[in-house]
Amino acid sequence: MEERTDVVFDVGAHKGEDSAFYLKLGYRVVAVEPSPALVKHLKQRFKAQIADGTYTLIDKAIGNADGEISFFVNTAVSVWGTTDPRWVLRNERLGTDSEEITVPCVRLTEILKTYGCPHYLKIDVEGADMLCVRDLGSVTCRPKYISLESTKTSWSDLLAEFETLSNLGYTRFKVVDQTRHGTGTFKTRLNQSLTHTFEEHSSGPFGDDVPGPWLSKRRAILRYIPIFLLYKTVGDDNIWLQRLLQRFPVLRRVVPAAHWYDTHAMCV
Repeated sequence: MEERTDVVFDVGAHKGEDSAFYLKLGYRVVAVEPSPALVKHLKQRFKAQIADGTYTLIDKAIGNADGEISFFVNTAVSVWGTTDPRWVLRNERLGTDSEEITVPCVRLTEILKTYGCPHYLKIDVEGADMLCVRDLGSVTCRPKYISLESTKTSWSDLLAEFETLSNLGYTRFKVVDQTRHGTGTFKTRLNQSLTHTFEEHSSGPFGDDVPGPWLSKRRAILRYIPIFLLYKTVGDDNIWLQRLLQRFPVLRRVVPAAHWYDTHAMCV
């Protein structure tokens, strides 16, 4: 399966924050989003692009088999929709509720077989990122660039993520703070310059446009050590601290923020 250099996959499209950027760069976008409310929003936002064929929307969840799956729509934070009950429990501990619905699901391998191998595979599907990554092992497809939201709660799981990516042929990495995306100038597929301001919840740029040098697997893992330490002390899983911050918001001025990070990988 050869790489389609004009195609990007937006797996976990949410409100289309990233899809809009990829379209501006001149890519054809295959987006995956299971939330019915967000699907309705995406169909309206990209009505013209759906009509002209540059935007394909798959209104399904990622699963380990085709069929149906329980999807939990977070009633407070739309980006926290998930198929993973463990994430539902975490969100409940943070004071939010979820509504369980049934949605169709599909394996990433089936999407790859239908639409080809993308130039870039962006994955942000709360709790199912590695399900997508592992699916690459059953096909010959290797997108040149891939990104996923890495775990911040299990060091062994993080090491397993890097081992899986390495076994798939990804040898260069960047560790990217999701809150650092602002306004920048980028090159389109036709080598034209454009300025783009990233919306909230965007995954940001990809490939060589991501700031900083590409790192070896070892150096990328070392980069995660202080991130894990910070997350363990002041992150979302420190429920008592989070409840204290909710009760006394003024404390946020002195408590450092524990951000979420994406791991970007390149297959050379």
